[in-house]
Amino acid sequence: MPSLVPLAPVDYLVIGHLAKDLTPTGARLGGTAAYSALTARALGLRVGVVTAWGREIPLGALGGADGIAVSNIPTLHTTTFENVYTPQGRIQYVHFVAPPIETSHVPQEWRRPPIIHLGPIAQEVSPLLADGFAPELLCLTPQGWLRTWDGDHRVIPCSWPKAQVALTKAAAAVISIEDVGGDEAQIEAMALACRVLAVTEGPAGARLYWNGDLRRFRAPRIPEVDATGAGDIFAAAFFYRLYTTRDPWEAARFATRLASFSVARPGLDGIPTQQEIQSSLVEVL
Repeated sequence: MPSLVPLAPVDYLVIGHLAKDLTPTGARLGGTAAYSALTARALGLRVGVVTAWGREIPLGALGGADGIAVSNIPTLHTTTFENVYTPQGRIQYVHFVAPPIETSHVPQEWRRPPIIHLGPIAQEVSPLLADGFAPELLCLTPQGWLRTWDGDHRVIPCSWPKAQVALTKAAAAVISIEDVGGDEAQIEAMALACRVLAVTEGPAGARLYWNGDLRRFRAPRIPEVDATGAGDIFAAAFFYRLYTTRDPWEAARFATRLASFSVARPGLDGIPTQQEIQSSLVEVL
């Protein structure tokens, strides 16, 4: 398995495609794997990413040898997205999709970390881990299983046949209200299947389903520059805090506050700063 840096045990493993995001100012690195991995590293964790990346966009933001370890499946093209904003809302296109990531691609050294985060963006990862994997927390962001694309490469919602079995096996999952097109019946079904389910709602904050209960968490009002990646930052912060405290309510409070800061900066510049992390860790009594 090709690796960009020597492998060592990690605390937080993300499995999913890095993305090439086409923007009006040029291509930039994106995808759940980038945003969540960088957030986990900012939180002090040793982080690994298993991905398929075509090398046409630099990975310097991941920190190189001193940052996030990347185990890569060679491909000609990185998964490439383009967002077009219209008065009726966002239209998303996928121009290239990198090869699938099989569980056999995951290095042996990374199969028993504290946290495994399955973070697909284009149906590239199975939601079910094979034998031999033993994370303390198996965490999902199902966004990539809830989307497909038509003949014009326009991204559209789709059903997720493996939702019930995958969510039952997971310790926690995070989705956005946009992932399910605002379908409350689908959210309720997912909440019944999953032990802990967080649903992000943009500027409104997030809601959390746990143990038959539902609570809402308001986000601080921050002037929005770019909301790209905010949900992935929320997810990594939530999974980290859930692991360290075993308290889903506290994890949701922390993640909601931390992710809210990210919208004030574009792209990967929105990754949390140490000041923002410390501010979000302060308990509200």
